[in-house]
Amino acid sequence: MYVTHTNLGDCMTARIIDGVALARSLRIGIADRVAALADKGVTPGLAVILVGEDAASAVYVGRKIKACAAVGIRSHTDRFAADISNEALLARIAELNADPAIHGILVQLPLPAHIDMARVLETIAVDKDVDGFHLYNIGGLVTGNTVFSPCTPYGVVKLLESEGVDLVGQNVVVVGASNIVGKPTALMLMAEGATVSICHVHTRDLAQYTIMADILVVAAGVPGLIVPQMVKRGAVVIDVGINRLPDGRIVGDVDFAGVSRKAAAITPVPGGVGPLTVTMLLENTVQSAERANAIAA
Repeated sequence: MYVTHTNLGDCMTARIIDGVALARSLRIGIADRVAALADKGVTPGLAVILVGEDAASAVYVGRKIKACAAVGIRSHTDRFAADISNEALLARIAELNADPAIHGILVQLPLPAHIDMARVLETIAVDKDVDGFHLYNIGGLVTGNTVFSPCTPYGVVKLLESEGVDLVGQNVVVVGASNIVGKPTALMLMAEGATVSICHVHTRDLAQYTIMADILVVAAGVPGLIVPQMVKRGAVVIDVGINRLPDGRIVGDVDFAGVSRKAAAITPVPGGVGPLTVTMLLENTVQSAERANAIAA
């Protein structure tokens, strides 16, 4: 457990939380579970739906497909033109819902503006919603009855667990209130016994909140938003931000060099939360296949 210190000198150097190493370790366990399912004649299957020609989305999908192959999950991608109708897209999701060989369905976001995203996500069967975006799964985070947790917040929790961070009674501040990261992360950490505050674009004097955080999770999409004077000495800092600068560098939402001299532990960007997002997608897909096999048995 990390303890916040108030009388340390300026020479503190944060422990770097290695998301790549944790993802590698978790994927070994996932591959073992896939092999156990294969012994029973079951191969976990993931269907990915990609709409349009967004270059970044294509890259993300390619990484997910590659990760699936590495652990033995069978995956395929349905690629549709950007002008596909809502009805055609929903019909394809219905077909995948009914396919017993498919244990997970992922619709890569963002979708073209004419697509009803909420309707698309709610059409995915709850027990195949491995991205954790269905209204039932998001709502289930409040009651503790979710089937699948959203992958990035799930990865944040796993990173904290790997560091032995005891969340009970800790002051957590989440900067960013998106439905994909900020809000579900806050709910998941609250369920672990933390006292959670959520800050967002309309928060006045952000620093008065962040300076109180034993654990600071930043998912605002603003490079360099969090600077050292905003961080409590000895805090654990999880940087979910991924921002590309004009010079091509990828950075997070936290001034990594400065905050590293003040925090107890910090995630780098890249190499922190990112690898866990895909890993938890694999975890959810295997969980789905295990659940389906148990029901079938």
